[in-house]
Amino acid sequence: MEQRIILKDGLVVSGGISQQADVAVGDGKILAIEQNIEVTAQDRVVDCQGKIIVSGLVDVHVHLREPGFSAKETIATGTAAAAHGGFTMVCSMPNLSPAPDSVENLDAQLALIERDAKVKVLPYATITRNRYGRELVDFASLAQKVAGFSDDGSGVQQEDMMRQAMVEAAKNDSIIAAHCEVNDLLRGGYIHDGEYAAKHGHKGICSESEWAQIERDIELAAQTSCQYHVCHISTKESVALIREAKRRGLKVSCETAPHYLTMCDMDLQEDGRFKMNPPIRSAEDRDALVEGIKDGTIEVIATDHAPHTADEKSRGLALSAMGVVGLETSFAVIYTKLVKTGVISLEKAIELMSENPRKIFKLGGGLKVGEAADIALFDLESRFTVDPETFHSMGRSTPFKGWELQGECVMTMVDGNVVYEK
Repeated sequence: MEQRIILKDGLVVSGGISQQADVAVGDGKILAIEQNIEVTAQDRVVDCQGKIIVSGLVDVHVHLREPGFSAKETIATGTAAAAHGGFTMVCSMPNLSPAPDSVENLDAQLALIERDAKVKVLPYATITRNRYGRELVDFASLAQKVAGFSDDGSGVQQEDMMRQAMVEAAKNDSIIAAHCEVNDLLRGGYIHDGEYAAKHGHKGICSESEWAQIERDIELAAQTSCQYHVCHISTKESVALIREAKRRGLKVSCETAPHYLTMCDMDLQEDGRFKMNPPIRSAEDRDALVEGIKDGTIEVIATDHAPHTADEKSRGLALSAMGVVGLETSFAVIYTKLVKTGVISLEKAIELMSENPRKIFKLGGGLKVGEAADIALFDLESRFTVDPETFHSMGRSTPFKGWELQGECVMTMVDGNVVYEK
């Protein structure tokens, strides 16, 4: 038998409960979770006093940029960043070249993942060919190989096209993960249409460009019985619409990201590292999102990790590319700003970042005996200053640069193999 790893005397956080225990790992699986596991001379023992042991985090919204854009990120660097942040599984978005809109293109991407990924990667397929919004992909041929279907980066503009997509997704027991954006309402905007934009002469993106499409799609989800997941919500209206959809019993879920929960537009600076889509919105929107995670309307925190080259992010708010990186700061931002301040519990944070994404996207796993040993270890006392130069990602653009955070990942295991260790 291969060497066991015994995680000794940590705080095991799982299923809404925290308890002091040991975790034994061997043959890629979780062998035991109990107090005082007996140790043999062959075992590797990891002292976990003062640390938490959790099911590896899951990020259902990550851009790995390969194939097609490897100057921004590669599967190798993006998954190294994921491991560094405590993530054992990521779902990769289809903004790629070629786009994963056919079995052939998807298989080429899966071959790269098989070769280079340091954590588990489950890609999305596109909803429409090339994400152009004109012709649906063949859902039946792709559904079994993907996390779901998304045209991330662009909203599906035609109502009938989205209705057909939902019919196909429901038929194939899959999920639509929608980037909601009405193109006609963008009007050249690039940050939130709010106080900062007005004060500094920037073109704003109105909130309606997001929530109007969510409103449309919720009605389509009701008609088609499709499982519908809304990507990166940022507005108070979006929260209210999804809350009402859940009250109606629809199969609707959503995610938001750490930057939307911890910042507002008045925190912006004249720097491309504050530019992403959707934009950071008002304090009122931020507070509504926080209420949404507290009451269960928002079940998932994802990062929308979106690396670009230094040059693409160096052109200020108006001209920089949209997107920031997030895998290596996500847990610490949530822990420092929401858990330590008493807004949510540690158990709730782990639900949002690990357990709920597994349930909604039917990914399996979790911190249970017999499951794959996909585990993250965090030192909650460890303080650090966010320094993008220490990132494993090729992307360096983060709005959290210089933030003092607590809750550092010190070990990540995938199938019992240590893929990151501080």
